[in-house]
Amino acid sequence: MNKAAKVLGRCTRCETLPCLVKETGRLYLWFPLGHSVNKIINYLHSYGHEYQLLDDEQCLIICLNENEITVTANELEAVLTSKELQDTQVLFTSGTAQPQLRDFSRIVKLSEFVNLHQSGWLLNMLAAERFTHHFQPIVDAADTSRIFAQEALLRGIDENGSLIAPSPMLSVARKANLLFQLDRAARLTAIREAVRLKLSHRIFINFTPTAIYDPAFCLRSTVSAIEQAGIAHENIVFEVTESEQAQDTSHLKNILRFYRDAGFLIALDDLGAGYSSLNLIHQLRPDFIKLDMELVRNVHQDPYKAVITEKILDIAGSLNIKTIAEGVEHQEELYWLRDRGTTFVQGYLIARPSAQPVVNTPRL
Repeated sequence: MNKAAKVLGRCTRCETLPCLVKETGRLYLWFPLGHSVNKIINYLHSYGHEYQLLDDEQCLIICLNENEITVTANELEAVLTSKELQDTQVLFTSGTAQPQLRDFSRIVKLSEFVNLHQSGWLLNMLAAERFTHHFQPIVDAADTSRIFAQEALLRGIDENGSLIAPSPMLSVARKANLLFQLDRAARLTAIREAVRLKLSHRIFINFTPTAIYDPAFCLRSTVSAIEQAGIAHENIVFEVTESEQAQDTSHLKNILRFYRDAGFLIALDDLGAGYSSLNLIHQLRPDFIKLDMELVRNVHQDPYKAVITEKILDIAGSLNIKTIAEGVEHQEELYWLRDRGTTFVQGYLIARPSAQPVVNTPRL
């Protein structure tokens, strides 16, 4: 395979990490308003930073050494509003060289530059592949002692070996434009851990549609890892959350078509958490829908939740879509859901997520 083919055969967006600036150079900033320029100049004067204002007064050049970059990024965040950070463009060039045409592809929003230089801990985690998964069983609603699947739930590992919940990692990844790399790492780690633990049940793997440019390239490493692990494709369920759905529905449908054509199953997560739930069922036609835990909580006591949940279960049953109730914590919730035909349940009542998957669940 020649070099060009190798480049085309991998997703460089998902499989490479940006580098933090750690050298002396110039920070070019293009501001939408002169008012923003004045705010930064006042800040630079107060801290004695060397700078240059170009003739059009809309571009400011700040000279920085390798020890000042992260500090300056933090200070710029404090000086400017969130809107100014979003609308200001930035480019860093090393040394004293003037920007060349090839450099302009590296121009980013100032907010992204700032967030990237505040995300060193996540970059280090991605570079060292310090991730693991906890697993939570999904069981038959009619007989909770029968495990149907295990959901893989991402955990990070810090430098001291302590676990990091997914929320802070996802929050930083979104802000620093690292969601592509984190989502890929999560998928591959889920597969690795499933193999290490010799899981025999189906595996539910979460994914973020906005972290995939083109499924043929972005998901190639995921499919390859599954095949190398010898896991049957029908034992993998890719789970998309409604809150993370791509705004471009056609793009999301292309991703799901890729999964389906490869023989994987599809789950739509958090149904009932957003306004477009029924439309998503129609457009995405999943194999499973997961009822949002807020909808499940005390469903046996809340008539509004009860009516909505019953309608979703009726629709799913008519369309031959299997249902999974998330966040079941009380036996009364389980009995109510069971009586109304919920296919599977998941929650603390059955088992909490754990590093060592639960193999025996209670019959309730």
